[in-house]
Amino acid sequence: MRDALWAELLKLRRSRLPWISALAFTVATLVCGLFMFILQDPQRARALGLLGGKAQLSDATADWTGYLALLAQAVAVGGLLIYGVIAIWLFGREFSDHTAKDLLALPTSRAAIVGAKFIIGGLWSVLLAVQVCGLGLLIGALLGLPGWSEHHVVEGVTRVLVAATLTALLTTPLSLAASTGRGYLAAVAALFAALFTAQVVAALGFGAYFPWAVPGLFAGIAGPGHDPPNALSFLLVLSTGSAGVYVTTVWWRKADHSR
Repeated sequence: MRDALWAELLKLRRSRLPWISALAFTVATLVCGLFMFILQDPQRARALGLLGGKAQLSDATADWTGYLALLAQAVAVGGLLIYGVIAIWLFGREFSDHTAKDLLALPTSRAAIVGAKFIIGGLWSVLLAVQVCGLGLLIGALLGLPGWSEHHVVEGVTRVLVAATLTALLTTPLSLAASTGRGYLAAVAALFAALFTAQVVAALGFGAYFPWAVPGLFAGIAGPGHDPPNALSFLLVLSTGSAGVYVTTVWWRKADHSR
């Protein structure tokens, strides 16, 4: 496992994807801050050209509670795309770069190779979520958002981190898709299918029973009046994530890696 982790870290250090993913979450956090700036004084925003005369403002409130809730929603929805790309890259690149057979020929167990990839992906996702929280707190302080309360801030940050964890768990099946598809294409198709289906199922009112819709519902993206996820919802997410790890590991151990 130590050698496998070292190899994955080396690939990560030489890739641009960590910087691209960090930039994507930075932009998302800045956009959330821009929304708060607009909501603080819509007339000022219109005078600065940031808001059109016929623009419809959201129901979000320009305070710490509303801002952290908005960050959680950004992580839940945008995070599925970014975390999904990370999972697809970690597994699909071995086949696209034709290094899978060379990797499996090394004196390292296949389970350790797969485990190292999942560990790196998990740590990567956590660091991105921590980045969002840290930058979000800084932007909120610079904006002078009202409603600061240690309890509310801790609750909001926890919501962001939990939403990120739920989202990261749901990317493990994409690792399987990248492996069985032996590249990026099938996994990217699966990612967009999950995103689209989650929106449709949530709109129909069954999002609590579709794993990929649960992080968004937990973050409150459906707004008031919608049932929040229940215990079964979180169990479905955990089961989906665990099944993705297990089946991906079994596939790497037993599949025919002739190409």
